Amino acid sequence: MAVKDLMVFITLTVVSSSLLLPTARGNSEGDALHALRRSLSDPDKVLLSWDPNLVNPCTWFHVTCNQDNQVTRLDLGNSNLSGHLVPELGKLEHLQYLELYKNNIQGPIPAELGNLKSLISLDLYNNNISGTIPPSLANLKSLVFLRLNDNQLNGPIPRALSSIPSLKVVDVSNNNLCGTIPTSGPFEHIPLNNFENNPRLEGPELQGLASYDTNCS
Repeated sequence: MAVKDLMVFITLTVVSSSLLLPTARGNSEGDALHALRRSLSDPDKVLLSWDPNLVNPCTWFHVTCNQDNQVTRLDLGNSNLSGHLVPELGKLEHLQYLELYKNNIQGPIPAELGNLKSLISLDLYNNNISGTIPPSLANLKSLVFLRLNDNQLNGPIPRALSSIPSLKVVDVSNNNLCGTIPTSGPFEHIPLNNFENNPRLEGPELQGLASYDTNCS
């Protein structure tokens, strides 16, 4: 009987371990979103359902997952949130939509957002985000919408963004950006009013005639 009991124990252990393997990714995504929750003030309790004890965050409000329980959308626009973004967001490798517009988020855009290779829409407009636009966002080769308008961003518009073939909409108006406006790649078709109200921004750039970092120090 002892040998038989041992065999049953070993079998159950192996089965349990195999069942736990798929949750590792879920926990990683849940940990990333919980890090965001800890960094935010949430007076309207929109994040109340974000329970870090759950296996994955797919049952949380404002979070959308695909059929494989991978986070694909984060919809927290106009939610009266304040605080700052966290680098852990870069771990949401299947995220397609990051919607955090019309809040009171402060601080910089984490460079780690450049790891979100599936991202289609980055909507951070109407916040109080400061610092520079990370050049790492040029790694988002699926990005279509980049809306950073109505913040406190400074520095130049990274020229590397012109290498994103899918980019259709860029709005960086009402910031404090400087330098010149790129004109190559997708920027060829972006209306100039999407860059307005940046007092130190010049452009559009004239290749060979205007230094990219003019008035940008």
